Amino acid sequence: MPMSSSTAQPLRVGLVGYGLAGSVFHAPLIAASPDLVLDTVTTGNPERAAQARAEHPGVRVVGSADELIARAAELDLVVIASPNKTHVPVATAALKAGLPVVVDKPLAGTAAEARGLAALADARGLLLSVFQNRRWDNDFRTLRALIADDALGEVQRFESRFERWRPTLKGGWRESGAPEEIGGLLYDLGSHVVDQALVLFGPAVRVYAESDVRRPGAEADDDTFVAITHANGVHSHLWVSATTAQLGPRFRVLGRKAGYVKYGLDPQEAALREGLRPEPGAVWGVEPEELWGRLGSGESPLTGGGTPVETLPGDYPAYYAAVAAALRGTGENPVTAYEAAAALEVLEAARTSAREGSAVTL
Repeated sequence: MPMSSSTAQPLRVGLVGYGLAGSVFHAPLIAASPDLVLDTVTTGNPERAAQARAEHPGVRVVGSADELIARAAELDLVVIASPNKTHVPVATAALKAGLPVVVDKPLAGTAAEARGLAALADARGLLLSVFQNRRWDNDFRTLRALIADDALGEVQRFESRFERWRPTLKGGWRESGAPEEIGGLLYDLGSHVVDQALVLFGPAVRVYAESDVRRPGAEADDDTFVAITHANGVHSHLWVSATTAQLGPRFRVLGRKAGYVKYGLDPQEAALREGLRPEPGAVWGVEPEELWGRLGSGESPLTGGGTPVETLPGDYPAYYAAVAAALRGTGENPVTAYEAAAALEVLEAARTSAREGSAVTL
């Protein structure tokens, strides 16, 4: 019989990687969960090792994923937040060692690899979940609620933008053009906007994309557009860019009864980067009223048209709460590898479409 979270010992987590994803997203959210404890961090970088010990006193630090997986009997979960090219081999090794696994997006470079990992997890009876934290963004939670309440009527078009103004390259594997690195914005921010579109409107049947390398010296795509035709007839238009000097709305969703327009990004990433933490009882993921989206028809929200809609709080901690519940047998996997494979199928089709200049039918 599954143990309740109120009586069970916290589940011991090993975290592979302590770069941006590991230190800013995963470690703080794991540490904030009453059902989880950050037991071990893997990094071969001495500065990051010191950072991990300072930010999480008592944590064990090891130099490689192999060292961590060798201690499988002492862990209850492995979280993989290392570079994209390591996701499949490290997840495979962890699953074969009998460990449940969370993998940062993208789960893999191809849908076939993702389905292979899913099959391995199923065969071993182990959890394999994908960290799609943007399902718990404040704006996305609000939009899901509006659609569930039929506030827009039948949705016809979904526009989603994850745009930034970063004209100068930062360097590193995320900007590498080497295929094995799985870099570029299509697989980075694109993983989020495609996942959100599929969650809202279901399977894709047709994909068209335009992908460009805009910044001097850049190797990987930094300005990409993806159009999805869903099986239910909804059209999703998705933009991801690092070269946007004037940012568009995060969402513009058009239905038969009304439209919803929302500007600005969820505040949780900025808060985590600043060192803030989702402490129990503290205000988290809440944005000021002036950033609320607007719902209406026939008027521009920029001139005060439509009705302000209170934005629901963002809730990244809900992801790891759901993972803990799934491990204890009291809840479902919040993001399955099969869902990740469906998104990867769209991303692969988008890459093909951009290269060949024509739409791809799935």
